[in-house]
Amino acid sequence: MGIHPKIGITGLPRSGKSAVLAKVLEMLEDERRREINARGGDGDNTDIIGGMRTEPLVENSERVGYKVINITTGEEAVMAHKGIDSRLRVLGYGIDTEALESVAIPAIEHARDYSEVIVIDEIGKFAVESEGFVKVVRSALEVDKPTLLALHKKSRHPLLQDVRRRDDARILEVTPVNRALLPYKIHKLMRETY
Repeated sequence: MGIHPKIGITGLPRSGKSAVLAKVLEMLEDERRREINARGGDGDNTDIIGGMRTEPLVENSERVGYKVINITTGEEAVMAHKGIDSRLRVLGYGIDTEALESVAIPAIEHARDYSEVIVIDEIGKFAVESEGFVKVVRSALEVDKPTLLALHKKSRHPLLQDVRRRDDARILEVTPVNRALLPYKIHKLMRETY
């Protein structure tokens, strides 16, 4: 087991997991930029944060799907949508595992090999339907880098069970009470190791 924490953020749907994660990323990036500028270096070639995040697609204030985004390149694809006609349906959404894999797998591989911090947002109901996704996440967890994971609270998938069981994992739940302070706590946990 490595020295860098694997921090899992969990919470009920709409609890603010993504907002907490986004805030932590912003804090890490700001800080690294300041360090690089203080050294007089140019910060363009440092690959601080890599991986993938997901965002809901909203139409008429209703969630109709989710897209996956490569943090490094900005490339995105729709991985789940009410309108996708797929044999694979989860919670009323059709799942497009090929679209998910086309963005998520290269994003996570890149983070695993080149980034300082790995982000996987989120390991949830949709993404675990892809074998390729599960495999690449497992490979990223074997690397000793600070890793931020958003975890679906209710999922019983073996991948989530394995993350929760790791000695180097800290699982933190987002609640209305701690939502504002949690990013600072997570940032501090990550700072202690690099």
